[in-house]
Amino acid sequence: METTLRRRWRGFWQLADPKIWIASTVPLLIATALAYADTGSLPVGWIVAALVGIYLIEIGKNAVNEFIDYYTGVDRYVTADRRTPFSGGKKTIIDGRLTLGETALIALVTLAAAFIVGVLIAWFREPHVFWIGMIGGVLAVAYSLPPFKLNYNGLGEFAVGLAFGPLLLSGMYVMLTGRLDLKVVLIGVPIAFLVMAILWINQYPDYEADIRGGKRNGLVRIGKRPGLFVFGGLFVCTYLSLPVLAWLTGNLYWLLGLVTIPLAWRTVRSAVRHLDDLPRFLAANAGTIQLYQLMGLTMLAAALLGG
Repeated sequence: METTLRRRWRGFWQLADPKIWIASTVPLLIATALAYADTGSLPVGWIVAALVGIYLIEIGKNAVNEFIDYYTGVDRYVTADRRTPFSGGKKTIIDGRLTLGETALIALVTLAAAFIVGVLIAWFREPHVFWIGMIGGVLAVAYSLPPFKLNYNGLGEFAVGLAFGPLLLSGMYVMLTGRLDLKVVLIGVPIAFLVMAILWINQYPDYEADIRGGKRNGLVRIGKRPGLFVFGGLFVCTYLSLPVLAWLTGNLYWLLGLVTIPLAWRTVRSAVRHLDDLPRFLAANAGTIQLYQLMGLTMLAAALLGG
């Protein structure tokens, strides 16, 4: 009994993978900084409640993806020489730490708990949170589950960018201020492009397995080498959006993000040079995540200084 419990516990945390929560934490912190700059208020309890709800969705999303990708065979098609920290999902079912049934149960429980948290926030704090949260929850589920299977139909990248950028920022901001604001949607645009870049580059190690499993994401549809132009283009869009954002909001501190351009250049150049050398190509995966973190810090500073 103890062995089974330990296996499930280890499998749960491997599936949850808290280190990737940085993707949702960055926009939540930026929205909190914006709200604080605009109101001077910092309701810690509600901030914690929002974090709990989002992290529950993260876990549920991971579980749904893990279930579907194993069921379709995508994760099982990842060969030993292609297995990396960025490939094959969370590997909980492959590693024997969770069964298909246990993974499905985790998805149901965590997504249901996230729904309850969202309802409570909407009821006691801000009604607009409900419909924003519902859109986010639907995107999280539709990303992998039929009949939508957005990540199998070439729409997953856009859905993830929308969810982690404008949608997440707007939900947190409206919860803290009670106001819907177009500037918050605009601030979410560079975040959306960077999150899409992370997802895009992380599809490279799984490219062959995705083809075998019928996972026709954006990269599979256009190919690995043309996909590098999309990867670089997402960075270009990110940096072009910053001056526009500074101009529209009157906050020049958004230009701080431009200091990360050299890292973006090195990351794209590394991906191009090592396209056919997976161990060395992974530097591009890690560099994109590092870039997202650094950009998050500059945007957090811009939100506070601009206020």
